Amino acid sequence: MNVQEDFNKFIKDAKRVLKVSRKPDGKEYRELAKISAIGVLVIGGIGYILVCLGSLIGI
Repeated sequence: MNVQEDFNKFIKDAKRVLKVSRKPDGKEYRELAKISAIGVLVIGGIGYILVCLGSLIGI
């Protein structure tokens, strides 16, 4: 495939995705925000614990 064919395929696929996608409703948006916030807190907590352990060990 050349560059023009690759580009045309990408445009075709992008149009297909945009046709089937939809805007989330309020409930779905709140769930996604809640899950993302929990993920950030968990990753941040793990990082904080590792930093505390590192300072106790002296690394």
